[in-house]
Amino acid sequence: MLRVAAYNVRSLRDDRAALLRVIRAVRPDVLCLQEVPRFAGWRWRRRALARDAGMAVAAGGRVGGVAVLAGPAVRVLHGRGHRLRWYSGLEWRGAALAVVGKDGARYAVCSIHLDLVAGARLRHAVQVTAILEGAARTFGARAVLAGDVNEEPGGPVWRHLAGRYTDCFAAAPEGDGRTFPAGDPRARIDAIFAGPGLHVLRCGGADVSPRDLAAASDHLPVVADLALPGG
Repeated sequence: MLRVAAYNVRSLRDDRAALLRVIRAVRPDVLCLQEVPRFAGWRWRRRALARDAGMAVAAGGRVGGVAVLAGPAVRVLHGRGHRLRWYSGLEWRGAALAVVGKDGARYAVCSIHLDLVAGARLRHAVQVTAILEGAARTFGARAVLAGDVNEEPGGPVWRHLAGRYTDCFAAAPEGDGRTFPAGDPRARIDAIFAGPGLHVLRCGGADVSPRDLAAASDHLPVVADLALPGG
């Protein structure tokens, strides 16, 4: 089994101790982060967060503010940050992709934070799926896509992604799935998608103190347990 989590951490502007308690309680094998530090001292701030959470930085560059952290139970085979197409007047978006191994299986895991503008959001989603599927083919890995979609289910991006992958929450839901805003969640805009060859055991939020969840970030994490067929 591989436990994957997606979490927008709002540039670590909130309660860092609460954030660490949430991550430690989730115990992810792979943690896909959005809005990680990307300005002064971004490398050491990411490394410090990973270290204090008992993980290591597996992938991610400065552009886009996304990263993948790996837990001690997985082996990192490949890690890279990808710059997505730039659109004038919009934030430059990126993707972080790590290929990890656990129990003899390989997983290509990609962290994304899509745009607020619908057209750019969909074009980036198409670009990211091509990047992820290319890495999955190259490394003989199962694909997993996780992050802040900035769109609710039923929108064009969700239709594109759900047409290619399994929406983990829709497949094996726990809770109501809403992730934003953390203090009074009303929208499901964060998600994990599992590629072909993966079975979703469960997907939902974190079984953590509501006070810590509200203090750690303005988003709630999404957690999915994935297994190979028959696993």
